[in-house]
Amino acid sequence: MKQARLGGQVKGMILLALVLVGAFIALANGALTSPATASRVPLAAISPSDRDGSKPKPSPAEATATPPASPSPDAVTASPTAYLIKHILPIEGPLHMGDHYWDERGAPDGPMMITVDLAAQTISVFRGGYEIGTAAILYGADDKPTPLGVFAITEKDADHVSNLYDAPMPYMLRMTNDGISIHGTSVADGYMTHGCIGVPTPFARQLFGAVKLGDRVVVTRGKLLAVGDMVDAVL
Repeated sequence: MKQARLGGQVKGMILLALVLVGAFIALANGALTSPATASRVPLAAISPSDRDGSKPKPSPAEATATPPASPSPDAVTASPTAYLIKHILPIEGPLHMGDHYWDERGAPDGPMMITVDLAAQTISVFRGGYEIGTAAILYGADDKPTPLGVFAITEKDADHVSNLYDAPMPYMLRMTNDGISIHGTSVADGYMTHGCIGVPTPFARQLFGAVKLGDRVVVTRGKLLAVGDMVDAVL
């Protein structure tokens, strides 16, 4: 009886070993998929537009081949002070090219914060945690994409003209040393920037008057904010 039980254990061990070997071979051949890699789908590129140089937007194939934006060396390295989103403007439906809203009613005094989401092509302006302005934007998607990161406004120029493209950039708010900025433009489909964030000129005028040097601009891709979110938590 003891010998029979021993023989059964040996057969069981051999069978288990064969099952493990078979699973290993299947995994190596791709028959099994790890849960960590299953449903891993690349994000599609978003086709943007603007007129700081009147450069037409690329075709869908070219847009997909565009390398993703990366953090700029001018980005502020330290995380911004925790900023709580307390109120969002009640706007129904998506923003379309040229749409912009500004409403400071009920917003308390407090620190300013500008957030930009490239995937949604929107900019939001917060004061004391309350959104007081939002607009559809244009951004860069060619060989000079809009950089991601946290930036401080280092210069304000209401009548700025680009020395590279000889193009007007009204109500310019500089973000980087190489000229990336927020500025007014004609926000319409079919154009893109050379890295800047283009907003409707009336919106740019209000934004220019509301912010000061040193205020922060947070540029992300696909990280929209909701009431109760902390800005530094999405970085």
